[in-house]
Amino acid sequence: MCGFIGYMGERRGEFNRIIRDMSSVIIHRGPDDVGYYGDDDIQLGFRRLSIIDIESGHQPLSFEERYWITFNGEIYNYIELREDLMRSGYTFRTDSDTEVIVALYSHIGKRVVHKLRGMFSFVIWDSEKKELFGARDHFGIKPFFYFEDEDDVYFASEKKSILLALKDQSELNLQSLHHYLTYQYVPEPASLSMEIKRLEPGRFFTKKVGQPIKIESYFKPAFCSTEGSFQQMINKVQYVLRDSVFMHMRSDVPVGAFLSGGIDSTSIVAMAKELHPGIKTFTVGFEREGFSEIELAQETAEELGVENISYVVNVDEFIRELPRIVWHLDDPVADPALVPLYFIAREASKHVKVVLSGEGADELFGGYNIYREPHALKYFRYLPPFLKKECKAFARRLPDGVRGKSFLERGTTSIEKRYIGNAKIFHEEEKEKLLQSYQAQWQYHNVTKPFYQQVPHLHDVQKMQYIDLHTWLPGDILVKADRMTMAHSLELRVPFLDKEVYQVASELDHSITVTNHQTKYILRKAMEGIVPASVFNRKKLGFPVPIRHWLRNELYDWAYQLMMESPIEYLFDKNYLRQLLSEHQKGIKDNSRKLWTVIIFMIWHQVYVEGKYSFESLEKEPELQLI
Repeated sequence: MCGFIGYMGERRGEFNRIIRDMSSVIIHRGPDDVGYYGDDDIQLGFRRLSIIDIESGHQPLSFEERYWITFNGEIYNYIELREDLMRSGYTFRTDSDTEVIVALYSHIGKRVVHKLRGMFSFVIWDSEKKELFGARDHFGIKPFFYFEDEDDVYFASEKKSILLALKDQSELNLQSLHHYLTYQYVPEPASLSMEIKRLEPGRFFTKKVGQPIKIESYFKPAFCSTEGSFQQMINKVQYVLRDSVFMHMRSDVPVGAFLSGGIDSTSIVAMAKELHPGIKTFTVGFEREGFSEIELAQETAEELGVENISYVVNVDEFIRELPRIVWHLDDPVADPALVPLYFIAREASKHVKVVLSGEGADELFGGYNIYREPHALKYFRYLPPFLKKECKAFARRLPDGVRGKSFLERGTTSIEKRYIGNAKIFHEEEKEKLLQSYQAQWQYHNVTKPFYQQVPHLHDVQKMQYIDLHTWLPGDILVKADRMTMAHSLELRVPFLDKEVYQVASELDHSITVTNHQTKYILRKAMEGIVPASVFNRKKLGFPVPIRHWLRNELYDWAYQLMMESPIEYLFDKNYLRQLLSEHQKGIKDNSRKLWTVIIFMIWHQVYVEGKYSFESLEKEPELQLI
């Protein structure tokens, strides 16, 4: 596990210093080791967190005196791949998964990505062909940023490294801002910086000296139900999940797990305990009643017979750490759940270097409650078009908040226009009021429309899963998972997001994943006898945060002052923001998620535009220091 940075172009001399600065700003991704490689065409830098093969995992790593690789991630089937290569006559100097990747690339070229089982972002430099090859894993677990102009290419595990090399002269991407206000994150491949992009999941690229980057797709998650009895599917799910957890436990250092008390994390802990009975689990919560999973997690840990370590977050440290958290994010992500994740990762890092977590289960096995909506609205399918039109017109005439209005609106709206993912913060009409330069052509449906066009044949439940796999998962879930754990030099592993698990999940019919009354139906059935019975019907909490209450009480003055002092008038209408805050404080409307989305952006603006905090203080000092 590590972070990498690199440059390909004509800038030499001065760039030896810049490449080291780019590396030092991500020291949290790899505090155990640092390495560099450079020639007339390329500069590579590397930060390492030692997990496997502590002695021989130094990077950049060379192979056959021709290839150089920097690699961020873990390859869980590297032992099997290494044995296959040795049978083909390859010899190895190390026992690392890094050398396996580059050896396999020398053997089969870009087809290497199809053989890898794990999480990864990497680049390989072929010094003979003068060609750079890079790739990102199937689901986007590990990040990959890049910048390209006519002369130069920069690439890095975190955007802040590239911003430093560009001397922060990066223009704000206003289209990305439009989408952020809807989705609470910036959809890939864009970032909030105009010139800097992200390599999308399941993609690789080649770049030859003097030629532009060429990006290709090697994997795209999809759903295609196959025949088989219900029991056969249960057996498949059980087998592949147990195999994935065992593979993800490969490590030379202690492995722990996050535990919320829900079905996802409990399943992972229960199976991990079979291999490592002494596994430690970690849970976070808040002092406010109804916003803590600690009690449930402790009950679950007791039933499983594992140790549970918990941490309670208070409002003062929550606010105090926000600038540091936003700095680690690179781009703003307004998911409140990332903040408690930051704190539990900090606590876990005191005990282990690796944690297992349940990300991906909801998208693959149909876990979000919103996935039950097509069942609730199924009778609208039988209404003739003219009657649907009448119902829709009637719903529009009803005042906001009237019972049944939302149901009628949703039932008479197609899934393509109704569902854009798990978060829908500002509607277009609201963004037009908020933004000083609203652009109607940047409709949020532009993001999801291409994905819907790819799957017209799927059931609405599977369409929703498909949208989330391509947007919500890489844009929100995996960003917060990677950044909040790496902020504390902690490696997070996600056994559900394994390509073998995906293969089984993709074959499941929607009728056995989401029913009228239950989500993740087949996963729950598969885990019977493995996890405690008390877990099966627990309501999903998912790191709940009392933002709604805090913005009416403890955080109202702080939020108001932040809005008034922030120099964002060139972007937002502050009068409209004051109105949203006033309505929320008085209990007229719950505007907490809208307010939080703008607040996180304003803190991001402080850090990355105003330069209110220094990178050095955010990275190395225990307390924030104003410049």
